[in-house]
Amino acid sequence: MSRQYDPQKYHRRSIRLKGWDYASSGLYFVTICAYGRQPLFADPRLHEIATMAWAHIPHQDHAKHVALDESILMLDHKHGIIGLTTPEGAQNDFTTLQPGSVGAIVGNYKMLVTKRVKAMLKVSDTDFQVWQRGYYERIIRNERELSNIRQYIQQNPIRHAQNRDDLDQLFTKMTYIDTK
Repeated sequence: MSRQYDPQKYHRRSIRLKGWDYASSGLYFVTICAYGRQPLFADPRLHEIATMAWAHIPHQDHAKHVALDESILMLDHKHGIIGLTTPEGAQNDFTTLQPGSVGAIVGNYKMLVTKRVKAMLKVSDTDFQVWQRGYYERIIRNERELSNIRQYIQQNPIRHAQNRDDLDQLFTKMTYIDTK
């Protein structure tokens, strides 16, 4: 049974920064949330899968231009700083998801972790979700912002233990990117 696309029901507007090339050189602070904010990564096996997949990003062919900075995997979300240099031969196309862009890198990471988590848990159910749709990002504009974000990431476990880290407040300062 195929589902009909209903533009009224499935319409999502992009809140990407208009005119910004998300494949351009720069630093990006990303946050990816587990589906339903479930504490999926409390399981050490799943935590290792997600941590190793993140560390592997710059070693993949599509991400040779990526440098990873500060990051942390919490029980129900991932924070990380992704640094991009413009890949050779890259062309700006603001209407599609470009290979090597922040969206493509995050999407590949989520896909790899999902595939490995499902294999580890022996789950083939297509309804089983690891990640929420999309992700949040913030373009890091200067050294002061970079320093503050690094500190935020480093102190995340302390804040989380004290008051469940109010991600909703953080998201008001970030842009939501829908990767679908």
